[in-house]
Amino acid sequence: MACTMEAVAKKIFKGVLVVELLGVFGAYFLFNKMNTSQDFWQTMSKKFPFILEIYYKTIEQSGMYGVREQDQEKWLNSKN
Repeated sequence: MACTMEAVAKKIFKGVLVVELLGVFGAYFLFNKMNTSQDFWQTMSKKFPFILEIYYKTIEQSGMYGVREQDQEKWLNSKN
């Protein structure tokens, strides 16, 4: 019975590891896309404003200030 419990534990561990890796890569993709595409940024602003807020807080915690204001200025200029 101990062997089957070890096998189940390994499968669970592998599943958790895969889910975490997918989460990390997904977060990186999202951050990179928001950092390089203003159209995507505007879409996120409209549909998922809480994700955009997390994006700006992450950038500000890394020491880069003024990104939010630059993006808002670009967005306003593109509307006019």
